[in-house]
Amino acid sequence: MDAGNIGFTHFIAQSDLLSKSLLAILVLMSLISWSIIVIKFFEGMMRRQKVARFFKAFRQAKTVQEVSEVADRISGVDYSVLTRKGVDAIHFYKESGDIPLLESTSFTDFLTVTLRTALDEIQMTKENGLSVLATIAATAPFVGLFGTVWGIYHALITISATGAGTIDKVAGPVGEALIMTGIGLAVAIPAVMAYNWLTRRNRVALGRLDTFAFELITVLGGTQKR
Repeated sequence: MDAGNIGFTHFIAQSDLLSKSLLAILVLMSLISWSIIVIKFFEGMMRRQKVARFFKAFRQAKTVQEVSEVADRISGVDYSVLTRKGVDAIHFYKESGDIPLLESTSFTDFLTVTLRTALDEIQMTKENGLSVLATIAATAPFVGLFGTVWGIYHALITISATGAGTIDKVAGPVGEALIMTGIGLAVAIPAVMAYNWLTRRNRVALGRLDTFAFELITVLGGTQKR
């Protein structure tokens, strides 16, 4: 086989519809994976700047009204969402004097439940995209491997039909088919690394939010008494 006719381009040119479809799937997986990675990266950068601004203003607030204004002014971060939920809980509790279920519930307990629910909602939001990355990381190598097996099968069929069974005739088509496995790994590895990075980042962020929720309970818990 001429060396000029060996390579990925030649493999794609002589491959069938299934091989091209598998390659297209891998390319789509890679685009989705990198889109999630880039979006999450820039979201994290912008969130860090807003969090710094939020805490600077939050530490200076002296009343519930000022805390509420901070949450409204610096929106788009989880700390603001949590603060907004806490302030809304105060207003709801004040206006719920005729609700029997709350008559025997202290405000601190009610605030704790409210913030815990908000934390669960934030956690679900943070996990957006992680299942996609996990799916890509788990399936991309097998998609590539299937493409390799299919490519080798067709290469051997072609070699058998032509009767050219020497090593120089077999190595080219088989080597070309193995490229699909390499592509599958190239798609999966960034997805695995991004999944682990985002999982750890979310775990750290949720731990800090949990600590902040206790601080909110302390700050807001004494503002309302039955």
